[in-house]
Formats: sequence, structure tokens, C-alpha cells
Amino acid sequence: MQKYENVFVMDHPLIQHKLTFLRDIHTGTMQFRELVSEIATLMCYEATRDLPLMETEIETPMQKTVTQVIAGRKLAFVPILRAGLGMVDGMLQLVPSAKVGHIGLYRDHETLKPVEYYNKLPPDIEERDVIVLDPMLATGGSAMDAITIVKRSHPKSIKFLCIIAAPEGIQALTEAHPDVHVYCAAVDKGLNENGYILPGLGDAGDRIFGTI
Repeated sequence: MQKYENVFVMDHPLIQHKLTFLRDIHTGTMQFRELVSEIATLMCYEATRDLPLMETEIETPMQKTVTQVIAGRKLAFVPILRAGLGMVDGMLQLVPSAKVGHIGLYRDHETLKPVEYYNKLPPDIEERDVIVLDPMLATGGSAMDAITIVKRSHPKSIKFLCIIAAPEGIQALTEAHPDVHVYCAAVDKGLNENGYILPGLGDAGDRIFGTI
């Protein structure tokens, strides 16, 4: 695979183990939904590695001590509807104070281009670091459009977090938004004639919500 700046592939054994079952055609809706959430939690751990810390004084049962807390950094998670919703609970497990926005995009099956139908972001988005969520980065169209929408509100920073990416989507996204860090668990071979990732896992939204 061609190397791209600001693209981080998380090859942790726990993520890769869960990803195998996520791909499996025999994995049912309930287990699939749980796996998406669990993988999102594990990925959130790495994607927030650069949060700044500051010192604070607390008292343990033994004595006073100086330790560290996150330095007032505010986060917002913005899932791309509908599949991105499956990742939100897993992210909130680690950062329950984060606010959640929503961007609704669907892919036109003839042009393969995204169409916006919903946009609701936290009112203080400009004070927050945003992580845009979508399980799949295929052609990159939805991710690029969602990030463009978020940028209009001038947040402090934007990251994009997906589970599986195609090389075509990575190239398109990094060229359109070179300032956005991309986090994924796997980079697959490529896209088929219908714009689906191979080997991929099928339609993430259908598998999360049981609408296959």
C-alpha cells in the first residue's frame, strides 16, 4: 500500500481479532453491533493519545499528591448517518463527556456520490476537537463531504475514524483534507464495480441495523 501522511492503521491484536468476526458473513446483527462498538472503543483509545495533560493536586487515602488530568480539551463525536451511529456508544465509553453531532449522507447508487439530508452539530463546535465516525471509508465521498460540513463551523481540529478503508478512499480523503488525521483498523484491497470494499464486510449500516 502506498504510504500516506496522517494515516494510522491500528494493528493491535484485540482489534484485528474482533475485525475477523466483524467481517464474517455468519456473524448476526446483535454480535455485529457489539463488535462495531467494541472496536470503536479500542480505536478511541489510540485516536485520543495526543490529548494534552495538566497537573492537578488530589488527596489519596494516604497523602496529597500531584497527578495528571486532561487539560480541558473538549471533544465532539460526529457520526455519519446511519452506519456511524454504531460507533458512538463505544466512543462514549471512554469519553462520556463528549458531545455528539450528526451528519446525514446517503450514497446515490448511480453516481456513487453522497447526498446530504441532515446536519446537526453541537452549538459550541468551534470550541471542540471533532472526531468524525464512519465504519467504512470506500470511495471517500461521504467522509470528504462530512468533513467539509464540519469545517464550516471552524472546530479546533478534525480527525476521521473508520474501521475498514479502501486505498481509493484514503487517497481521495487525504488529498481533499490533508490536515485531517485518519485512523483505521485495516486497509483492504480496493473497491468493486459498485463501490463496495473488497474483501470488506458488506454494507455496515445494513448489518448494524439488521436491514439486509
